[in-house]
Amino acid sequence: MSELWRFDAIGTRWEIETAEPVADETRALIGAVIDGFDEEWSRFRPDSLVSRLAAHGGEAAAPADAVAMLDVYRELDRATAGAVNPLVGESLARRGYDAAYSFVDRGAAPAPSWLQVLEWDAQTLRLAQPALLDVGALGKGRLVDLVAETLAGSVAGGFVVDASGDMAVRGGPVRVGLEHPFDPSRAIGLFEVEDAALCASATNRRAWGEGLHHVLDARTGVPVRTIAATWALASDAMHADAAATALFFDGGPELAADWGVSWVRMTTDGTVEWSADQKAELFL
Repeated sequence: MSELWRFDAIGTRWEIETAEPVADETRALIGAVIDGFDEEWSRFRPDSLVSRLAAHGGEAAAPADAVAMLDVYRELDRATAGAVNPLVGESLARRGYDAAYSFVDRGAAPAPSWLQVLEWDAQTLRLAQPALLDVGALGKGRLVDLVAETLAGSVAGGFVVDASGDMAVRGGPVRVGLEHPFDPSRAIGLFEVEDAALCASATNRRAWGEGLHHVLDARTGVPVRTIAATWALASDAMHADAAATALFFDGGPELAADWGVSWVRMTTDGTVEWSADQKAELFL
């Protein structure tokens, strides 16, 4: 591959690598896919569907991704005993990760019991009370899949879609280093990715204040303290992203096994753990 297209969207850096330049029409299509997803699911935009529901609750036409994502959230909830919850948005905002990026901690608060107030099907998304959705556990992976699908119909050969650590690879293999969460200049290993997706999450990313970061236990509103970083290899980016989130909690490894996801994680004391079928080369 020799062509690299870089741009910023949804608050992160994207890199799309292809054998040939991506046509202007395809770039416009990808831009529309990202903007459309952001308009529906962003909790940082005052005009998004999520923000409108947060203000008053109520009912809206279901976004095209609602069933795919929220059905997976149900599996995440079940596997982690409620630690992963799509109504964790207000809990994150209270810790300072809010729409204004204030990074001012107003204390821990658990997320609402979401299955009692959020309903969805292919036509309707319904929230019985005002609450702030946050699909960060898997949303970026879902968007990577959508961008990859758009690209697949428009370019010849393989490609890589990389949204700052959450990536989909068509063709390959591509060797990807696993950044050490305590020393970004080092890698603890690498995955070889071919026609698959690799997603990562780490508590040194989107971190602020005294011990605060973006991975909260929705049951308490307290940041995770035992796991520092996770990596998950799956057939699609949404499940890789979801598994990378679940691996911060008890039940995550079992869910990853059910999904056929290969994974690695590092605890905060530096111990490295991995799945029985993990496919990474580890530098231990």
